[in-house]
Amino acid sequence: MTSTITIDDLRDDTDAHAFRRLNEEWIGQYFALEAEDRRQLEDPVGQLVSPGGAVLVARLGDEVVGCVALAVTRPGVMDLVKMAVSPDHQGHGIGRSLVVAALDRARELGATRLELESNRRLASAVHLYEQHGFRHLGADEHEPGPYARADVAMALDL
Repeated sequence: MTSTITIDDLRDDTDAHAFRRLNEEWIGQYFALEAEDRRQLEDPVGQLVSPGGAVLVARLGDEVVGCVALAVTRPGVMDLVKMAVSPDHQGHGIGRSLVVAALDRARELGATRLELESNRRLASAVHLYEQHGFRHLGADEHEPGPYARADVAMALDL
């Protein structure tokens, strides 16, 4: 990859559309869209940003090629959600850059803990989270989230 990836905040409706498209693409490839997906993807500013979270996008020039979001769940705790990288741009470290940016932003926003849910079918994503210090949670360590597809729960104390 010769161009530089930049990561910044969701700016406008074009970015919101890219956020939705990237997530619908990967979710639809492996699973089915669920009610919580629709809620967040239809209104990322109202559902994620306005309550105190963030939506970050990775840009290659003017093209949004990846994204990740932080959702406030309770004081000091955020969920890492809606991470996606365009299939044409996977394998170039964009996901890694998005995780690092999300960790930094979560700290800036005052989070002391990040949680996430995933699925073991997404082994490369789970491995990426492990590499950044997320630990697997037992069933007694977390409340089940809104996603039927989630069979992995992880957390990182910041």
